Amino acid sequence: MKNNLIYYLKNTVKNYPEKTAFVDSEREMTFSQLNRESLNISTNILSSVYVKNLPIGVYLPKSIRAITAFIGILYSGNIYMPLDIKNPKERIEGILNNIDPIAVITDEKNLQKLKETGYSGKILLLEDLTHYTKDIKTRYEEIIDYDGAYLLNTSGSTGLPKGVVISHRAVKNFIEWASDYFKVNENDVIGNQVPFYFDLSVFDIYITIKNGAKLIITPETFFSFPIKLLEYYKEQNVNMFLFVPSVLVNIANMDLLKTLRPDFNKILFCGEVMPAKQLNYWIKYYPDTLFCNLYGPTEATVACSYYTIDRKFEDNEPLPIGKACNNSEILIISDDNKLIIEPNISGELCVRGSALANGYYNNPKKTAEVFVQNPVNDKFPEYIYKTGDLVHYNEKGEIMFEGRKDFQIKHLGYRIELGEIETALGAVSEIKRGAIIYDSKNTKIVLFYESNVEIELKDLIKTLSNSIPKYMIPTEIYRLDKLPTNSNGKIDRNALSKLL
Repeated sequence: MKNNLIYYLKNTVKNYPEKTAFVDSEREMTFSQLNRESLNISTNILSSVYVKNLPIGVYLPKSIRAITAFIGILYSGNIYMPLDIKNPKERIEGILNNIDPIAVITDEKNLQKLKETGYSGKILLLEDLTHYTKDIKTRYEEIIDYDGAYLLNTSGSTGLPKGVVISHRAVKNFIEWASDYFKVNENDVIGNQVPFYFDLSVFDIYITIKNGAKLIITPETFFSFPIKLLEYYKEQNVNMFLFVPSVLVNIANMDLLKTLRPDFNKILFCGEVMPAKQLNYWIKYYPDTLFCNLYGPTEATVACSYYTIDRKFEDNEPLPIGKACNNSEILIISDDNKLIIEPNISGELCVRGSALANGYYNNPKKTAEVFVQNPVNDKFPEYIYKTGDLVHYNEKGEIMFEGRKDFQIKHLGYRIELGEIETALGAVSEIKRGAIIYDSKNTKIVLFYESNVEIELKDLIKTLSNSIPKYMIPTEIYRLDKLPTNSNGKIDRNALSKLL
């Protein structure tokens, strides 16, 4: 039975061999070329390390070459682990020490930088792996759907990265749902935003390979100059994308769609809260386009819930994260491990189903903390993943995201969700984007905001008092020309905390 991701590529190569699959700033590659180069990589990997179902690091920039390395590793029957070449060497060293991959693939340009991390394991140069080989070696047919496909390293609360292992089954479960729901086909041209070590890229890569679509691997510099991004996407005929909301927010705040609008017909966003104010701006210029809010932690394979925008939202109104994706179930669990089904009662969002990761690589203790027995099922073993996110049902039965458990504070005797305050900021027309940070040392709620004008605290209090209680209103506010973001495009709250 064809249960691993390689069969997506084999099927597409049969149907669309000479169709362009990927485009980056250096070259284009067809599906048949991708297949041939990946087979060369697999053969040369197995000639060097004849192993199966073990992690192999990929220390390469975001490019077609990185994708060929990923697929070559899958062909060899192993698990690929993208590494960020821009990460400090201490972080890369920590990841490599924790995971201890069987090898790391890099190129001549990045070889010295990899060595400077102190990594002493086997290094495979991409230039050598891509050499043409006549006698092909693969082990993908030995892989079952539960085996790992990729491993992504996420930040841990202790500062040590956690290696999330995602199976072939979990990726297929998500990609087949997304392909069907968003009606993706060979005519779609997809814009890629996120780095390959961020899980939204899994959507980009595999929805392209499964459906014979085209992926535009967008240069990272374009996201610092959104007008160039829109020009490039218009030139490349991009019609759909899955972005973190910050990119959409920046374009809206700069009012760029007034003069330049590529032909987008599917706009998807995930990774952080999308403010309704900026969403309404996009809908104004794309009234007939599908907009979908996706939600999901890395441990639930890109996204486990979705909400397609089907009604008007006020600027300060939160968007639902909707309902569970295919073959997944979302449970809202109370602090005393009871299932919540009533509206407007908060609980922790937990996920069950095929979307779940296999756990954290080489970290059974942390795995056991969050991949736990379903507390509402005492009849047989059944794991759920505890996300650490607080949610509730609204009156329509839609799931509403409140914020992280660790974003919940106790202030003046009240329990407060910082995300609720940020949503209320949508009513302040002068604020382009805001982030709430709690100064626990001085017990202050602090707002950092982007705006072209200084806002008086008394005016902010007057506006916000219409939507949130007085005890939730910030007591200090600071204007920034631009809120700091991390490499994934999300607001960097750690950087803001250091400004307190």
